Amino acid sequence: MTYTQLLALVQSNGLGVCADSRQVRQGDVFVAVCGTQVDGHDYIDTALSQGAAYVVTQRPVDGINSVIVEDSAKALGQLAQASCGNPSSKLTNLAVTGTNGKTTVTYLVRSVIEHIGAKCGLIGTIEYNTGTSSVPAPLTTPDAVTIARAASEMVLNGADYMVVEASSHALSQKRLAGVSFTAAVFTNLTGDHLDYHHNEDDYLDAKTLLFTGLPPHGLAILNYESDEAHTIAEIIEPATRILWYGIGCDVDISAKVHRMDAAGSEFSIIFNNYSEKVNTRLPGRHNIQNCLAAAGLCLSTGIGLLEVAKGLSELECVPGRLQPIRSENTARAGLQVFVDYAHTDDALKNVLNTLKPLCKGRLIVLFGCGGDRDKTKRPRMARVAEELADVVVVTSDNPRTEDANAIIADILAGFGKIKRGQTLFIEPDRAAAIQLAIEKAESGDIVLLTGKGHEDYQIVGTEKRHFSDFEQAQKALQM
Repeated sequence: MTYTQLLALVQSNGLGVCADSRQVRQGDVFVAVCGTQVDGHDYIDTALSQGAAYVVTQRPVDGINSVIVEDSAKALGQLAQASCGNPSSKLTNLAVTGTNGKTTVTYLVRSVIEHIGAKCGLIGTIEYNTGTSSVPAPLTTPDAVTIARAASEMVLNGADYMVVEASSHALSQKRLAGVSFTAAVFTNLTGDHLDYHHNEDDYLDAKTLLFTGLPPHGLAILNYESDEAHTIAEIIEPATRILWYGIGCDVDISAKVHRMDAAGSEFSIIFNNYSEKVNTRLPGRHNIQNCLAAAGLCLSTGIGLLEVAKGLSELECVPGRLQPIRSENTARAGLQVFVDYAHTDDALKNVLNTLKPLCKGRLIVLFGCGGDRDKTKRPRMARVAEELADVVVVTSDNPRTEDANAIIADILAGFGKIKRGQTLFIEPDRAAAIQLAIEKAESGDIVLLTGKGHEDYQIVGTEKRHFSDFEQAQKALQM
């Protein structure tokens, strides 16, 4: 059997498709994918014993009559879509990639689409939302089978659009294969995930795959203020159309800023010589950039500029992204506490630069770094915190299988003249660290708790424990 024949068979009969031998059911197609940690070819016998009727491989396997393909990861995506009736072909698909801003851009896009009365499914860091159900996201971009099933549920729920956060891991592993995107955004690229990618060039190469994979009618929406965006443009031009966005730039989509403060920003969005006012409750210059990126995606689908501006203005907040924590404790009046997901040096710089001019007193920042992840950003985050914050509390994030104190030692190597015990505090216990940061704060100060944002867990070793920065901060504010 050829791959084309198998693809047609899967679609016509709705055969199940699986890449996990443990989940194979009778009559399924098992796709042996060469993963980063395990090779699916080693589990073919298990899949057959579970009842797999067809096996797709990337190389010949002794004693197995398989359908051989050049890239089994890509085949998995195509077969998964076919198994579900090609649901993504019934949706307008939009994607966002970049180190920072992906989640905010997807929420802004959904806000615009819902404003015009349409339905939008969302797959990203916080949730997989199909319109009627939402589940917490274990991965920013899930596997191809999960994406196909989610898209199918979106279609059944009457969705018209699907917006997806495309992580570099997912792009390099071809988890989005089988999905054709109308438009895709690149936000920025800063140091992250170098535990997975060999270097920053490989990291950018992974992001670029989203744009080289766009269909002939696809549109690339690129951040004019990012050097890496210009590198992507050199690769995809002239085959792919490009829409540039930037603040105060002579580009396709630009913004003229009228106001920026803790309550958000007011700016004019300019496109095709037309201008509309946006009042966003998302504070900071980086969020104006996110609004422009989202506008580009929405404009690419034919939504008018006025409706885009209104939809952007309607989004109240994004969970765990510069999200304020309220307190009823009158003794804490005048103190502001924010939770933000910032877990790279660039993201930390953005949020600190946003809050610093709004702070009447001291700017206190708490951060840590995840274990088993890119170690190179640890001292860089320290340098940013030392430069922009008045008081720094270093703690643990998700230490995973690394020693929390060893991670903190890597962070401390990045500090220069900051004085320990006066403006620098180290507390490995995150709950105690949050309490310490808030205890040190006075009226007029701003406390920024970063790194975990929306997460309601902490990973210690291989155990996932309940932990919420929101909950811990609320407790501390009542003391």
